[in-house]
Amino acid sequence: MQPETRYARAGEAYVGYQVIGDGPLDVVFIPAWNSNVDVMWEEPSLARFLRRLASFARVICFDKRGTGISDPVPLAALPTLEQWADDVLAVMDAVGSQRAAVVGHAEGGPMAMLFAASHPERTVALVLMETFARLRRDVDYPHGIPSTQVARFLQHFEERWGTGANVDLIAPSRADDRRFRQWYARYERLGIGRGACTAMYGSVALGIYLRPLLPSIHASTLVLHSRGNRHIRVGHGQYLAAHIPGATYVELAGDDHLFYAGDVDRRVDETQEFLTGVRPAAESDRVFATILFTDMVRSTERAAQLGDQRWREILDDHDARVRRELEHHRGRLVHSTGDGVLATFDGPARAIRCGNAITRSISEIGIEMRSGLHAGEVEQRGDDIGGIAVHLAARVMETAGPGEVVVSSTVKDLVAGSGLTFTERGVHALRGVPGEWRLFAVAS
Repeated sequence: MQPETRYARAGEAYVGYQVIGDGPLDVVFIPAWNSNVDVMWEEPSLARFLRRLASFARVICFDKRGTGISDPVPLAALPTLEQWADDVLAVMDAVGSQRAAVVGHAEGGPMAMLFAASHPERTVALVLMETFARLRRDVDYPHGIPSTQVARFLQHFEERWGTGANVDLIAPSRADDRRFRQWYARYERLGIGRGACTAMYGSVALGIYLRPLLPSIHASTLVLHSRGNRHIRVGHGQYLAAHIPGATYVELAGDDHLFYAGDVDRRVDETQEFLTGVRPAAESDRVFATILFTDMVRSTERAAQLGDQRWREILDDHDARVRRELEHHRGRLVHSTGDGVLATFDGPARAIRCGNAITRSISEIGIEMRSGLHAGEVEQRGDDIGGIAVHLAARVMETAGPGEVVVSSTVKDLVAGSGLTFTERGVHALRGVPGEWRLFAVAS
């Protein structure tokens, strides 16, 4: 369930916030400069991060003034970093929090650092993820953006805003996930407008200079940074750890800047152990399942032909028909991919028959589907799933033609004796998946 959204008064502005969990420790989570606390819950990996934090703490999350559900600000009077730090005080006071651990991601990190240095009596600890003390490069600070490239960076930033294109840079591990890309584009748009984003980022984020402040931070500090982060490079995190007294530094594998695009559980494990002294026991969250991916054929072309309103009606009809078939065949909808679905089954024969049934049903509304199936061990990540088996099922689907259901040899072997028949499709090297795989098309 999504928590209730409330408002706190910060000077002349109202700041929207949510409270998750009721643990003995208060944690204020400050997302990157652009956010929308209502839309956060639509992304399963981000929701998992917040729920895991809430398993041991009372988590306070908010949108900074000028972003998300909080009051907008005029471009002629953009907020300062100090005003954004005041927003932290406002939401803490609103929920009666006297002291809290402050967790800041990206541009939320400088807010967290300024708050910790200015209000040590209200700060229990500090956790900094993929963040920085300065974004611009300097003669003795080689990690940031060169001054000669700032204008080009901001232009590129504005052109890509709200399109999903930024996923390529900040979440490369999810670059092929169409549903995630569409969600993130919407998340950007509902966080702040395109013109305002450039003005605010250029004025506030690129103006941050906190290097002299770092020695004044006396709260226990954990710095988490991804080794391959190309947006805020790892040198930023290393610098923070070297200049905040007594800071603990943990460098993580991966290329993602978005903390919820990579290993969410590792980040929460490190944070929980740092804040509570207890590392959570490893959960048994791997199960064997048959994975089904479906996809509408030529969906972009059809959407352009039909227009937005009619295409929306088609999608609603598609969703209703898919849900009906999943329920009938005992499948579990993991999530929509925009013009298809990802679902799991505890039986491969039911999964195949469901794929065939979806294809037949959707053809009645003039849309061709293609489906792919693989069976293997999957990692359960809250409401989402992951693992090589999921990637393999997606790649199998990519080989299917209009109206086809294609399966891996693993699935075919598991349904021996079921009465289902197949046509061999040969051996394939699947993009991003090791080895070669024999594929089979299901006879309708």
